[in-house]
Amino acid sequence: MDYSQEMRNRLRRMEGQIRGILKMMDEGKHCKEVVTQLSAVRSAVDRAIGYIVAKNLEACIREAEANGQNAEEAIQEAVNMIVKSR
Repeated sequence: MDYSQEMRNRLRRMEGQIRGILKMMDEGKHCKEVVTQLSAVRSAVDRAIGYIVAKNLEACIREAEANGQNAEEAIQEAVNMIVKSR
């Protein structure tokens, strides 16, 4: 699977958020602020997982259809990946 520059940029933003959280911890920021930022990162990770799984599923379904195969297995695998990520 090819990963777009947009996806790479999303991950770099998350990386920056994590560095920011570490800095907040070093500065002794209130736990509420730290948890708020951690929640934002978790949400961003969840969105990234959803995007990657969706794109992978799309590619797998197209490949299955092109080869005359049933796409049901690819769909079930994608659902399982999403459930595991939670």
